[in-house]
Amino acid sequence: MIEIELDGKKIDVVEGSTIIHAADKAGTYIPHFCYHKKLSIAASCRMCLVDVEKMPKPMPACATTVAPGMVIRTRSDKAVNAQKSVMEFLLINHPLDCPICDQGGECQLQDLAVGYGGSASRYQEEKRVVAVKDVGPLISMQEMSRCIQCTRCVRFGQEIAGVMELGMTHRGEHAEIETFVGQSVDSELSGNMIDICPVGALTSKPFRYSARTWELARRKSVSPHDSTGANLIVQVKNNKVMRVVPLENEAVNECWIADRDRFSYEALNGDERLTSPMLKQGGKWIAVDWQTALAYVAKGLKQISKDHGAASIGALVSPHSTLEELFLASSLMSGLGSPNVDYRLRNAEFPGVEGIRHLGRSVASLSELQRVLVVGSNLRKDHPLFAQRIRQATRAGCALNVIGSAAQDWAMPVAHTLLAADTNWGQALADVAAAVAAEKGVAAPAAGVASETVKAIARSLLGGERKAVLLGNAAAHHAKASSLLALANWIGEQTGASVGYLTEAANTVGAQLAGALPGANGKNAAQMLGGALKAVLLLNSEPEFDSAAATADGLQQAEMVVTLSPFKANMDISDVLLPIAPFTETSGTFVNAEGRVQSFHAVVKPLGETRPAWKVLRVLANLLEVPGFDFESSQDVLLKICGLPADGKNQLSGEILSNATQSPIDLSPAAKSPVVAGIYSLDGLLRRSASLQSTADAKRNNAAQEVTA
Repeated sequence: MIEIELDGKKIDVVEGSTIIHAADKAGTYIPHFCYHKKLSIAASCRMCLVDVEKMPKPMPACATTVAPGMVIRTRSDKAVNAQKSVMEFLLINHPLDCPICDQGGECQLQDLAVGYGGSASRYQEEKRVVAVKDVGPLISMQEMSRCIQCTRCVRFGQEIAGVMELGMTHRGEHAEIETFVGQSVDSELSGNMIDICPVGALTSKPFRYSARTWELARRKSVSPHDSTGANLIVQVKNNKVMRVVPLENEAVNECWIADRDRFSYEALNGDERLTSPMLKQGGKWIAVDWQTALAYVAKGLKQISKDHGAASIGALVSPHSTLEELFLASSLMSGLGSPNVDYRLRNAEFPGVEGIRHLGRSVASLSELQRVLVVGSNLRKDHPLFAQRIRQATRAGCALNVIGSAAQDWAMPVAHTLLAADTNWGQALADVAAAVAAEKGVAAPAAGVASETVKAIARSLLGGERKAVLLGNAAAHHAKASSLLALANWIGEQTGASVGYLTEAANTVGAQLAGALPGANGKNAAQMLGGALKAVLLLNSEPEFDSAAATADGLQQAEMVVTLSPFKANMDISDVLLPIAPFTETSGTFVNAEGRVQSFHAVVKPLGETRPAWKVLRVLANLLEVPGFDFESSQDVLLKICGLPADGKNQLSGEILSNATQSPIDLSPAAKSPVVAGIYSLDGLLRRSASLQSTADAKRNNAAQEVTA
């Protein structure tokens, strides 16, 4: 620590800090545009000029390192006059369109111009105009004349997203930010450029001109998509979700969110929303009231249970459902005497329950890894925010090793890549284990052949201190998933690496905690999808898209299929549609990959006759005379679920979470390739977001599915 003087006060700061960091610690605000705490220093805007004693001219606070005894004045005439001069230059070419600017009310330039701008401009010449650019369906660059060349968006692409999609061309007054030869911006994190733009140059295309910032109510929520559990601010106007932006949480998503977290809200008010219960009669769908629909379902389930036994009833539940919904669905099946409930819709292997599969370490610690082996994951697309953290680690020297079936653009340095057919990943991991065993002089867990790449991966994992073996979605859904986990655990034990699953969905860990798994002699998801049931409840699931089965034909054999969904889904196989609330219209809880329990409240009222799923399941259980369903709120349900933390830290204990397995290692090739959802086809909300479905990623994924079909 060193001592400096800031605006007449002595403060201690960490050696090597910049003036802007020191001021922030002292609670002193220094105006700035190009500086961002998560990006490298550019010192291009010069708005943060301050007066440093013994310096002949004002110095940029973001790029000037403190020294012992340094005397800094941020409010002296010298500093303020310098800042006002910079503001005058920034406004020379800025268009006078604040009244119609989409950024109005939350514009950093607008705010600082009030304090540092002049009352009139001395500039009389014509202002420059920058040509309109179309960079895709998510980001609007219609008003790039407002750009002040702070280069935040450029640095974000290089340093956070890992893809330099924007850059500055030309020089002087002709300089402008653009893509390379008219290309689009396709990064899975691109929407964050909108947030960090300090002016109205980059704006949200879907949100554009739909509301003013001061008209919006802001409410906290949690992302329902991947397993990061990103914290969100949902902005609402007239009981309608208008925009979603990140809520900063350093332990989870920092200040970023993925594009699917940001833009999936479009589906909430789309044409496919189901707003009233519906019954299929004579092949036609008719809208009915809730009492009629639930009575019909209860009567049908009772009759089927009487005719075929309770074991002929089952539930296929989505891991994107809340913890409370999953628990009640499982409890309902149990109360009816059925052991048939499963969330593992895309899995090809269904081992007995041995523990709650999870990340094996904290989300934040991914940024500090020194060695990592990723198996069976398209990390950038499956888990954009996890990829961003591992990208930070590689920038600090982490060696990333990969086992996959095809070469991918990881948008970060990859030390070693071992390509193998996905059906043979077990042998590939066994080869790595054998190389580790040879390096350490111990017995290998299975026979393996060590190529040069395999040896390099083994040596990499044996080096460093903070290490992890991470199994991706394809590894979790693999037909030999247990063998992959057993081999990963052996490698982790020998190298000192943590072992964990990246986990697919927002509540994959929560589904295990809620007991959404088959009981004794219960049927798994594949068996239920194959036509083993007479009555099926589909909670937030669309088997045609969410399961490993190519079609949902197996459910056609059932006498009754009940779909609980916010959308008009499964209409070809269902007999009843019950409209349940999406995450914005209900309270609930998600448990992310690390075991962090995060509850949220509804941000808008349910649309039409939509009802929260936990209430629907409670009433249905009451009609079926199942005991123990007297909950008054989702919080009551949460308190009922065993194993939740009582220490207020919202973190499941290591005693609950476990990646251990007793399964034997089987190196024979898998019968089929694992099924993994595309980045924008993971769940019903994403599949119905028009903007996300217009992206390059969605088009590639849809084209690939058509070829496969």
